[in-house]
Amino acid sequence: MKKKVVVLGGGTGLAVLLRGLKQFPLDITAVVAVSDDGSSTGRLREEFNIPAIGDLRTVMVALAEVEPILEQLFQYRFQTTSDLDGHPVGNLLLTSMLNITGNLVEAISSFSKILNLKGRILPLTEDYVILVAETLDGETIIGESNITKAGKKINKIYYQTPPRVVPEVIEAIIDADLVIFGIGSLYTSILPNILCKEMKEAIINTKAKIMYVCNIMTEHGETDNFKVSDYINIINRYVGQEVLDVVIANEKGIPEPIKKRYQRLEQSEPVIIDAENINISLIKDQLMIINQEQMIRHDSLRTAFLIFSYLIKDEG
Repeated sequence: MKKKVVVLGGGTGLAVLLRGLKQFPLDITAVVAVSDDGSSTGRLREEFNIPAIGDLRTVMVALAEVEPILEQLFQYRFQTTSDLDGHPVGNLLLTSMLNITGNLVEAISSFSKILNLKGRILPLTEDYVILVAETLDGETIIGESNITKAGKKINKIYYQTPPRVVPEVIEAIIDADLVIFGIGSLYTSILPNILCKEMKEAIINTKAKIMYVCNIMTEHGETDNFKVSDYINIINRYVGQEVLDVVIANEKGIPEPIKKRYQRLEQSEPVIIDAENINISLIKDQLMIINQEQMIRHDSLRTAFLIFSYLIKDEG
């Protein structure tokens, strides 16, 4: 029987992880935070009063097993002077299906068949959620995109109104063999999945091992000067208990020109592995790659192999 893996996250990082995991014989459930309110997603949220669907689209493409042309169609973004400008086709299709079914879980399920997904995708909630951050200097910032733009150190993050978690999400976590946090922005992609009481309880009560796949670079405002142990401590703090069993971290050095560009443009630094402060299992490997856009990313396949190997080893 395939091992059940639940991955919690949102955005590009989650998609990178899933592209690798789908190559292995695993029963995958991706839980996606739906608090994004920028770009096309934000406009559709406002117009149709729906949860954020942009990250769901990205994750669907990552798990899809279809001809490349269909993937390109789903990701195609209109460039025009009309109201369609900036909208990806996939966002419009998902919104249409949501309006037809009246249910986001059903809308995703319908597309799962069309795109032949190698796993199940669940939104954290069906509710229209608004993320709020309190900064260290006392400012309250409303909306995920505003939190990201502000680049301020965050003291606390929460939902303006606590949402109802999709029941299937709780069931998946309780039944899982492994629950994974990552990859992605700590405060705006990872932590939004564990702000609700039901999620904290599910993470605490599951018999699954809990893993965190650590970011390679810090993020200005969210994680300035963070080391691996800092990410671990924050996740445990938000759950309310020391739940993490294992962390995967990159130990591959970053080329100096790339590092300087990140420092200059994003005020971002490599995340240091401070093994002496880590009291859970640590798996470190050469995980960093540079993509065609000269952006730092995790090696999807190598990271997924480490996860699969951990599962098999744990079984033994």
